[in-house]
Amino acid sequence: MSRTKILQPDLVLGDVVIHLTPSLIQKYNLKGLVLDVDETLVAWNEKQLSPELINWVEDMRKIVDLWLVSNNLSENRISSIASSLNLPFIFGAGKPSRRKLRQAVDAMNHPLEQTAMVGDRLFTDVLAGNRLGMFTILVEPMVSSQSKLISLRNFEVWLSQKLGVSVYKT
Repeated sequence: MSRTKILQPDLVLGDVVIHLTPSLIQKYNLKGLVLDVDETLVAWNEKQLSPELINWVEDMRKIVDLWLVSNNLSENRISSIASSLNLPFIFGAGKPSRRKLRQAVDAMNHPLEQTAMVGDRLFTDVLAGNRLGMFTILVEPMVSSQSKLISLRNFEVWLSQKLGVSVYKT
């Protein structure tokens, strides 16, 4: 797989995850979503989930299976978020490693191509999903005003564009 293809999301949402609609899920025939947590569902330094996110998860669970897979090493943080959303989770995933993603996909029992990796990062979420053969969705990060991770994402976007990856809404 070329370096461009390995980083190229199948879908660039161009907005935060709560704007991923049931019609898009159905358009791409998706049966399961593996969701990154920090910056995808909630800002890394936030503990409270927004009512909009909670409603989005409730709507999505009616049409797809959902799993949380995070690189975050804090089991307390990820389990608390997962518990609030009533979702299964994996923490300390080590993305772009595929091992923990495969574990979530296997638990959902859907074909890889019908399961999407949804995340805000090209070099962890998209790379891991593409390496496994999943459908990949890049979303805009959920950031707070104190976030320092936005500069890392900006670097990833810049580098990816230099490699020929399109990160504009498709």
